[in-house]
Order: sequence, then C-alpha cells, then structure tokens
Amino acid sequence: MSLRPVRHRRGRPMRRLLVAVAALAVAVTAVPAARADAPRYPVGGLPEAVANFFTSPDAVAGANDWNCEPSAGHTEPVILVHATTINLGTNWTRISPTLANEGHCVFAFNYGMGPLSFLGRVGGLTDVASSAEELDAFVDEVLAATGAEKVDLVGHSQGGMMPNHYLKRLGGADTVDDFVALAPTNHGTTQNGLVTIGENLGLLGLVNGFFDLVGLQGLKDQEAGSDFQEALFADGDTVPGVDYTVIATRLDTVVTPYTNSFLDGENVTNIELQDQCPDSPVGHTGVAFDGPTIQNILNALGPDDPDFQPECADYGPDF
Repeated sequence: MSLRPVRHRRGRPMRRLLVAVAALAVAVTAVPAARADAPRYPVGGLPEAVANFFTSPDAVAGANDWNCEPSAGHTEPVILVHATTINLGTNWTRISPTLANEGHCVFAFNYGMGPLSFLGRVGGLTDVASSAEELDAFVDEVLAATGAEKVDLVGHSQGGMMPNHYLKRLGGADTVDDFVALAPTNHGTTQNGLVTIGENLGLLGLVNGFFDLVGLQGLKDQEAGSDFQEALFADGDTVPGVDYTVIATRLDTVVTPYTNSFLDGENVTNIELQDQCPDSPVGHTGVAFDGPTIQNILNALGPDDPDFQPECADYGPDF
C-alpha cells in the first residue's frame, strides 16, 4: 500500500495568517480601554488656583468633558458650585481632578457674574435666586449630555448654600442625589459681627442699598437674618430625597458663627473637621484644598464602600 503525498496549496498559510491578524485587530479594538488607561488629571493646589484666577477662570483640570459617560460605580455626574468672589478655575484646582481621577464625571460652571465681575473672574455677586436658576439650567445640560437621571452637587461657601434654593424652590430635589456643602453660608453670616454692628448703628439698610445699586445682591442675601435667608429656611432646612453632607471648620472666619453652616434634618450628616482632626488649622478658603475634606467628599459620593476615616495630614491653608 502506498501513501498518497500531501499536496500543499501555495498561499493558503499566508491567507490564514492575515485573517487571524485581522480578527485580532478587531477584537483588540472592540475591548474598552482599561481603567488604568483612563486620563489622569494633574492635581493642583493653591498656586494653581491663584494662576487660574487670571488665566483660566472658566476651565479647570478634570471638569467639563462633555463626552464623559457615568460608570456603574459613579452613576451621577458631579457638578461643582464655586464660592463668592471667585470662579470655577480658582475654586476647584484640587477637588475637580481628584474626583475625575476617581472615575467621576465632573462638571463646573460660573454663575452670578455682575457688573463688577472683572471680565468673568469674580462670581457669585448677583442675587442668589437668579444664581440658582443658572444652576438649574446647567443641571439640565449635564443630564442631557450624560444621559444620567440625577446629579450630585459639591459646593463651597455660597456654592454650598445657593443650591438649597434650587432644591427647595425650583424642583431640584427630583434631579439631585447627594449634596455636599463645604463651609456653606447656610443661615447666613454675621461677618464676625459686622452685620450686627451695622444693624445696631442703623447703617445696614444703607449698605444693602449700595449692594443693590452696584449688583452685589449676593452679598446681601448671605447676611444672617436677611430676607432671603429667612424665606429660604422658613419651611425647614432640607427636602426629602436628597442626602446632605455639610463639612465645616471651627476656624471659619467668613461664616460666623461657623455653626450656621450646619443643617437640621434626618437626611443630613454634619461634619466638623476638628472633631475628626483636632489639630486641623484649615479655614474657610482652605477647605477646598484640604485632604480630610476631600476624603469626606469621596465618602459622601460613594460608591457603596465603607467610609474611610480621613488621615489627619495634608491640610489646606488656615484662611
């Protein structure tokens, strides 16, 4: 019995190799990039904040990627709401890239720009109710772009108070899951007693009239006992459906007394930084650059991992 020789067809091995390579290329293209390959944003601090005031008032690392898609672990985009007299580029040089690097879709906007806003650099000046309407419009933009059902809010100073008007008066409770407020001007500030002194001397009305004249109603609205404050919280501090976290510092010299920052409600977590870290020197501005504050923000926004006790280090500035 003879064996029949095997016949090889020229070119078939090469064709098979090309088909295999093509299939591998398609497979590699179809696999999403690993988490380690995600953009890593540079985390800034106070020097970058000062520079951004002049050079980048409407942009900050990690924020406003309108192609960002919320992940399974972070289903709500985070909207950052800046403080009075500054802008998003200044306020969020540390918090924005940190949240983005943790996998959050982060967005930020400028609001309350009036006649004295120094070409869009000094925000939060106009009346708080109008600023809340700007927040309302921005939330709609973020929801439309991301396809999310709700957002989370992180606000500093006025940015931690103004969203209460959005939640309570503009239907915002339907679109907000978590609200984290850093040294907010909830319940107003006496400005170290200046408001009280002005009232006792009969000068407060004159000062507030000046604020109205030059477009600084946002300052008037944040005074302790102002008509705006009284109306905003007349029916309680919170609304159902929103989880509130308030982070305050005992050394706050802008919100005075600092306890005015705190809210009362079943769905509120009030945090005094010095209860966690007794030696913390952080002040009103410093909370936006403070390590323990940022850990508290990450805890509040989830996902559903155990809360981590902040390390008592890497503090923000003492002002």
